[in-house]
Amino acid sequence: MRLQQPSIISTKKGTFTMKNKIYLLAGLILLGFGIYLSITFLGEEKKAESNQSIVAFGDSLTYGYGDETEEGYIGRLQTKLDRTFPEKNYTITNHGVYGFKSSDVLQQMLKPEVAQDIKNADMFIVYIGTNDLLKSNGGDLYPLHHEKLVEAKDIYEDKLNGILETLETANSDAPVILLGLYNPYPDGDQIEKYIDHWNNSIRKKAVEDKNITYISTNELFKGKNKKQYFADSLHPNGKGYEMIADRIMEGFSF
Repeated sequence: MRLQQPSIISTKKGTFTMKNKIYLLAGLILLGFGIYLSITFLGEEKKAESNQSIVAFGDSLTYGYGDETEEGYIGRLQTKLDRTFPEKNYTITNHGVYGFKSSDVLQQMLKPEVAQDIKNADMFIVYIGTNDLLKSNGGDLYPLHHEKLVEAKDIYEDKLNGILETLETANSDAPVILLGLYNPYPDGDQIEKYIDHWNNSIRKKAVEDKNITYISTNELFKGKNKKQYFADSLHPNGKGYEMIADRIMEGFSF
């Protein structure tokens, strides 16, 4: 009696099927891992695209001097942006320095770390000129020295042009919020004329360049009790800085 040989075909078929299962499982694992990486990468890319970097330049007003909370208008603006546009992840880098004039900002922009911030920014805030005006008149606004103020305005315009040109050259896509000056002595009619004269020069920059938005601050404190909105003769307190932050939110389309 002849014994039947074991089915080699069946064995091979079984072996082949097992390999297929292993290959299929490995393929599914690789596919799943690939999908995971794609989702993670796209998620990080989307998150990076939503990050909005704002770089601010200025003097003690941008620094926030006088605010009892030490936030200034920059910190308060940050809070408002976080609350209003949580999906955009706004981050403000504050380069404001007490006592700075426009010439100081120009020098500051030459620093490598500041230049890098400019290059990476999505938008800018520039609020400078108060010290240019005050220091040219001897440190205060009483009495007024007409010739010195006129000469100082010409120098200021030149430096402001340099600031804006530096931003444009390094990062032409980033819009600029350019704030006008305010009269710290709203009852002084003579001072008001000079403030208006300087603000006209600042406003002109926005007329000449559609990438610049001029935001006026001079009318914010008119008709208000100065003691309620100022920490000293020049610098706003928290309530004063809050109004400046509100004005920026109203005047610029974030």
